[in-house]
Amino acid sequence: MKILAFDTSAKTASVAVCDGGNILGVSNIDNGLTQSELVLPMAEALLSQLKMSFADVELYAVTVGPGSFTGVRIGVSTVKGLAFGRDIPCAPVSTLEALAENAAGLSGLIVPCMDARRGQFYTATFSSSESGIERLTPDRAISAEELAEAEEIGSKIAESIIAYFADEKNRAIIERLREAGLQFEIIQKQQTSNALEGKSGVISGKFEGRSRDDMKALVEEH
Repeated sequence: MKILAFDTSAKTASVAVCDGGNILGVSNIDNGLTQSELVLPMAEALLSQLKMSFADVELYAVTVGPGSFTGVRIGVSTVKGLAFGRDIPCAPVSTLEALAENAAGLSGLIVPCMDARRGQFYTATFSSSESGIERLTPDRAISAEELAEAEEIGSKIAESIIAYFADEKNRAIIERLREAGLQFEIIQKQQTSNALEGKSGVISGKFEGRSRDDMKALVEEH
């Protein structure tokens, strides 16, 4: 199944194409332009490089947050416009779950983090093992102190906690977590088992097709 995936929930715009579990191509751009100016030209260019067109796409995937409210709306609206004309199924993907998928194959707790400002960050906790990744908490916006005191974190030894960050340069979150007393291993991109760098690696995962009505409800929700 040919999948075209979009991520517009953060500063960097990402587009990827895969066939089942095989990643065919990926494009990431952060040049100051708005996501609405970037994603369609990126998708067209990537498909062209792969000798494909939008007519070849059998499933659309898009991150639906948490993250930039405007970015999420742009991504969902773009997928809505592309999919509805041909009645192509769509799959909403949690941005945090996309981040967690990058650490698939590593054992321990995976705690993806994104800056939510005002002293908080978006996070969720996942358990990773040989059998795959299991979600332990819903997506949430909490402080570093609240995360350090969370039940699913406090019962684990520090060596088993893996933190994966949306932005490698975001040292402010790292420092806040450590000041709150939370010790963890920081995952670098080369350590992830996924061949694709960055959070767009989620596109090699398993998607559940969604109907047009599901995506319409999603757009109205956001």
